[in-house]
Amino acid sequence: MPATRPPRKDSGFTLVELLVVLVIIGITLGLASLNAMPSPRQDLQQEAQRLALLLQLARDEAIVRNRLVAFEANGERYRFIVRNDNGWEPVTRDDLLRERTFKNAPLQLNLQPAGASGASDRLRITFGREPVDKPFVLTLATGGNAVAIRADGVGHFTVE
Repeated sequence: MPATRPPRKDSGFTLVELLVVLVIIGITLGLASLNAMPSPRQDLQQEAQRLALLLQLARDEAIVRNRLVAFEANGERYRFIVRNDNGWEPVTRDDLLRERTFKNAPLQLNLQPAGASGASDRLRITFGREPVDKPFVLTLATGGNAVAIRADGVGHFTVE
């Protein structure tokens, strides 16, 4: 009697199974890359949050140093300046309050109430030595997106 072989069971994956796995991997990578790239709105929100923290620091510096500290900005960059005996001088030795460019420049800046001083192409917010300042709303806008930084005058800065 001839020896019969048991039926051979093929091992491995079919082409359809491999294609399904590749589609699942592709969808997962696509979703991950969409979440990894922030939208322009998220970038503007992060810029406003960073700026709100820096404004709060500048306000605190004005009180601690017992000198006027101001925030100056145009659509491209911003800086902090200190009032000394010789006039306004830029802050250069402080890594946090150094001059910076906006991440998604150029931005449209709007200050309400319109108490900006200085050159017409630049706005200025001055923090005094007193713990109470005038409330303001600084709006950053670009490409149809806008984010506002609201200061209540007693040291609270919120991003809306």
